Amino acid sequence: MKTINDLGLNGKKVLIRVDFNVPLNQQKEITDDTRIQGALPTIKKVLDSGGIPILMSHLGRPKGTYDEKYTLKPIVSHLSRLLGSEVLFAKDCIGTETRIMANGLQPGQTLLLENLRFHEEETRGDEAFSKQLAALADLYVNDAFGTAHRAHASTTIVAKFFPGKSAFGYLIEKELQNMDKILLEPKKPFTAIMGGAKVSDKIMIIENLLERIDNLIIGGGMTYTFIKALDGQIGNSLCEEDKLDLALDILEKAKAKNVQVYLPSDNVVANAFDNDAETRITASNEVPEGWMGLDIGPETISTYSEVIRSSNTILWNGPMGVFEMIHFQKGTKSIALAIAEATSKGAFSLIGGGDSVAAINKYQLKDQVSYVSTGGGAMLEYMEGKELPGIKAIRNE
Repeated sequence: MKTINDLGLNGKKVLIRVDFNVPLNQQKEITDDTRIQGALPTIKKVLDSGGIPILMSHLGRPKGTYDEKYTLKPIVSHLSRLLGSEVLFAKDCIGTETRIMANGLQPGQTLLLENLRFHEEETRGDEAFSKQLAALADLYVNDAFGTAHRAHASTTIVAKFFPGKSAFGYLIEKELQNMDKILLEPKKPFTAIMGGAKVSDKIMIIENLLERIDNLIIGGGMTYTFIKALDGQIGNSLCEEDKLDLALDILEKAKAKNVQVYLPSDNVVANAFDNDAETRITASNEVPEGWMGLDIGPETISTYSEVIRSSNTILWNGPMGVFEMIHFQKGTKSIALAIAEATSKGAFSLIGGGDSVAAINKYQLKDQVSYVSTGGGAMLEYMEGKELPGIKAIRNE
């Protein structure tokens, strides 16, 4: 893996694709700077080595034209404080004015380019647009794992203009190393915990993992597609009616590969999708009409926690229930705590996917698990065994 350590940085302008797609409040203040923090080691490496970082990123989903709502300008002062050095801002990511700014940069300065997605050529993977970005610098570094599964101009196409002069940043290096621990050298027993709403979103990753795992724990809304496929009563619970055969197929494949599948035995049901709804605990396959399952129950929490605590490798993707509502968060929180406990006893734990990461952060357990991935879709596709365009562009360069 070619990393930033393999590049001669002194005196060079380094075009770095970062992921500064961070949440902002109505006052344009950053409410979670995790992604910015993740890019700091790479940016500081360039600065400390006498290089000049030129940073490019997207923010939100503008429609290929300037939109004040999605400007990256609010990030400048925050990033400058974190780096302890001057960060300049270019009002566009390409064009004469931006090129003049880039040419005039001095060692110790950093330039942040305006939102790439103000140009529709970015998401189209346009070669001429990529060439204009490339003209700003001497070297290219991709450190945006969260967008590595997109064949966009700044993540993939731009690399072809830097033959022998491109590399991965520290964040992508760390992401790939940690995911490869799961995919290539998992210590047994290996438990995968899959939650979230839909079986269809997780089918590819589950099928790829069946070759490697010992235990598959199912939770969240996708539970009820499995339960209904097994002729259980699920009331008004979420269910993908057209995926019942798929759920049975997964169970058959798991059995053939000696993978133990755990489905909830009990659940917390409510008579409305509301934190203040009436609740009760029922068997997962006996949800009354008019009620819906919104969290795993105490018996299931106990079983799942025991399996997790006895595991040496753990992958968690997707919550166990509607953890955003306080009355339906116990299952997700309990699983997070069990993972932290297993990790403290030597297990390797990888957390990925927006909701799982949000849960780990909500319960302040980030420092008690082995690794929290910054890439939702990118992590899923890598775990599915797919080759990510942003990774391939540099690995094959």
